[in-house]
Amino acid sequence: MYYVKSDTLLDMVYSMGEKYALIHQMPFTCDREGFAATFEKIFFGTVQSRIYLSADLLSINCHTGMSCLLRKSVIDELGGLKTFGCYLAEDFFIAKAVIEHGWKMRISSQPAMQNSGICDISSFQARLIRWAKLRVAMVPSTILLEPLSECMVLGALTSWSASLIFKWDPLVFYLVHILTWLLSDWLMLCTVQNGSLPFHKFEFVIGWLFREMSGPYLFLHALWSPNIQWRARTYKLHWGGIAYELPISNNSSKDVSNNGLLTS
Repeated sequence: MYYVKSDTLLDMVYSMGEKYALIHQMPFTCDREGFAATFEKIFFGTVQSRIYLSADLLSINCHTGMSCLLRKSVIDELGGLKTFGCYLAEDFFIAKAVIEHGWKMRISSQPAMQNSGICDISSFQARLIRWAKLRVAMVPSTILLEPLSECMVLGALTSWSASLIFKWDPLVFYLVHILTWLLSDWLMLCTVQNGSLPFHKFEFVIGWLFREMSGPYLFLHALWSPNIQWRARTYKLHWGGIAYELPISNNSSKDVSNNGLLTS
């Protein structure tokens, strides 16, 4: 489900300068009731927003394809959308090709307000695992770098370093680190929401702790089982993001020509 404001498309058009071929929106969610909706909003308003905005600032490809505006002439020069049909995350590789051909991309000022049809913890965690598998296949350096961006992992490493180098109390350092990260994420979420949040601060703390503690586990789960299950089908990812469908009858694989829905 996708919700837009009356001026969303106009905002994206105004962002499309002469040097830009792709304008995309940062993914976010509309307000819904329940802990699963709170957990979803916390993820998109903190982890996803932090990575998205930082990557855009550093001109790093962070395109997820949830909402974008493309120059048709540029896509035609790249061979059309069919050129990217062999990828699960075709949006990422479209953006990659756009940048390689000398064009620029950037985020518009409004986020993409998208709500998944099924709102429960297990379904959303399955999406997070699937996205992690895609990131690892597309950018193998993710295996080392992504865990270091997690609050709990980074806090453990820095508190150990501070204890070793400066003889500081590692527990105090770790707790201060977590508190600082928590407050920063709260400010980030409030900024992205641009209004009152549908839950209280206590609910945010519970949801935030659950997200931060489950994040490393979900990433390890993605590494342990690289195959992606989508509805009644199973796909195997090769390095570079190319996908092959694994038939149920045997272990042989065949090329998948169209699997864009798998990025959701």
